[in-house]
Amino acid sequence: MSKFLTRDAILKAQDLPTEEVEVPEWGGVVRVRGLTGAERDAFEQSIVEQRGKNTRMNLRNIRAKLVALTVVDEEGNRVFSDEDAEALGKKSAAALDRVFAVAQRLSGLRPEDVEELAGN
Repeated sequence: MSKFLTRDAILKAQDLPTEEVEVPEWGGVVRVRGLTGAERDAFEQSIVEQRGKNTRMNLRNIRAKLVALTVVDEEGNRVFSDEDAEALGKKSAAALDRVFAVAQRLSGLRPEDVEELAGN
């Protein structure tokens, strides 16, 4: 039987996965970290636009936004700011898609999650 976790054990757990991704278009490797719960909520909120009773998805530059949130340095600090997403969006679509796919997987973001957001 598994032991029950305490508050302290949960809060001290190092539970954010990372993975290195080869990006030949950029000339090297980047480290991608999964989103925290708060980061994921903010990311999802950033792609939903509410206008009165109408809700619609704003998928503009979604790959670059997630890449900016999840690429970290060796100490786990973000490499890009939110404002860098615009410039990142001008980089290779293949490179962004490769990093985006890993960030999506590490963060538990499934394609059906985006569809669910669009439906709500």
